[in-house]
Amino acid sequence: MASPSSSFACRFSALSVVLLLLSFVAVLHFDKCEAQLSPTFYDDTCPDVSAIVREQLVLAQRSDPRIFASLIRLFFHDCFTDGCEASLLLDDADGIDSEKFATPNNNSARGYEVIDAVKTAVESSCPGVVSCADILAIAAEASVHLSFGPAWTVLLGRRDGRTTNFTAASNLPGPFDNVTVLQRKFADVGLNNTDLVSLSGAHTFGRAQCFTFRHRLYNFSDGNPDPSLNPIYRDKLRQRCPEGGNRSVLNNLDPVTPDVFDNKYYTNLQNLKGLLTTDQDLLSAADTNASTAPDVNRFAADQNVFFNSFIEGMIKMGNIAVLTGSSGEIRSNCRVVNGASGGQFAIRLRDDEASSAEEI
Repeated sequence: MASPSSSFACRFSALSVVLLLLSFVAVLHFDKCEAQLSPTFYDDTCPDVSAIVREQLVLAQRSDPRIFASLIRLFFHDCFTDGCEASLLLDDADGIDSEKFATPNNNSARGYEVIDAVKTAVESSCPGVVSCADILAIAAEASVHLSFGPAWTVLLGRRDGRTTNFTAASNLPGPFDNVTVLQRKFADVGLNNTDLVSLSGAHTFGRAQCFTFRHRLYNFSDGNPDPSLNPIYRDKLRQRCPEGGNRSVLNNLDPVTPDVFDNKYYTNLQNLKGLLTTDQDLLSAADTNASTAPDVNRFAADQNVFFNSFIEGMIKMGNIAVLTGSSGEIRSNCRVVNGASGGQFAIRLRDDEASSAEEI
């Protein structure tokens, strides 16, 4: 029979274990909460951050009408490369192979100087508080809303990464991917078929270079044009993009309302006026596994349904592999990691790598 003292010791030991376990669970819960993004993250430390970002975007758009499409594309390309941690914004440096020169971004992704201006304005008001990754997220939402698209509450609290992934940036969804490849690339980052169709709706504004779709005009199959391209639309595109002509001439992704964020992208697909193969294939792909056509038709029929789905997709994308808590850092300059020398604009061009991105 155990003595009173040994019985007490056992009870005390058991109680200690329970308390220790509860403390451990509490720590885990705290870490989990800390890792979650929040719409109120800057309410105390930088309450005007969204207004500051929007003000800078309005100023930029006065001299660059297509900047809104470019900024949302920066957010896409950043999040699809190891998550939303602003790695795309880093310039070349020791140990940093800039993603800006990966094929989908080289001579194509743009808007870096606008992000620099936004960061400068934010730092002036709230130094050392707001990450470049969150600036990209806020800028993406503001770009859509300022183009007459939907508004949504942006979840915040991302921190900036200290590394880049040139290989991953070279394998972003591109204008020559078929639907099956696009589905796989979206699934790899946790996005489903509906997300693919709704986020593709960002092509309701922006521009594309001739070389991204010229094959559809002249030599899609056996020397013939793409049969899924409206003939009248094809002839208009041929005037802008003659065979052997300037590969970099810009063309509206949406020929109806090129600078307005609406659902015309989907009605264009119904009229066989999707500019890129990846656009039109969402409706016209022969692959029965595509299963994207029903969403195209839903979004074409009801703009509010598209807007709601687009918001859901943007929030999901904005949560891809985010850094929070003590991970990463808050860069003082979006182009360089803290403590590194540099900060000059990246100007290196890789002539051996042709841009394959849709909007510049």
